[in-house]
Amino acid sequence: MSPSAPADTEVAEFAGQLLFRLWRASHARTAAALESIGLTPALFAVLSFLRAREGAIQQEIGAAMGIDPSTMVALIDELERAGLAKRRPHPSDRRAREVTTTPKGRRTVERGRVLAREVEDDVLQGLASAERRQLLKLLRQALSSAPPQPLWSSDEGRK
Repeated sequence: MSPSAPADTEVAEFAGQLLFRLWRASHARTAAALESIGLTPALFAVLSFLRAREGAIQQEIGAAMGIDPSTMVALIDELERAGLAKRRPHPSDRRAREVTTTPKGRRTVERGRVLAREVEDDVLQGLASAERRQLLKLLRQALSSAPPQPLWSSDEGRK
């Protein structure tokens, strides 16, 4: 089947197949756009989460995002080395570490959002604005009731 085959062919009758094809249509383009500002999709996801929840505890970030602890440490290490985030002791739990974005991290995540939105606009150009909002609502709803998955690790993409 050619890459431009219609999405309604029999081969694409299952939601998982359609979601996979849509993911492929956006992921490589998003990754390339984010690479232009020094981010990977995983780093962008963590940085976006941090921006929304400044001062989150490292373990909570991993749990909320479904990322295994060792991968979470490596991602935050990368963000720190790039000057985009920093860890600090939690004020009431000396064993925990809060993670915050730096001014550079805040600027970078905003630029990343612009780039990701441009890719999304291109990939979802066949949907009206209300349909896009409905798609996001339905995807969030489906994800919230989906069976639990193993935690994501950086090794996953290498298998």
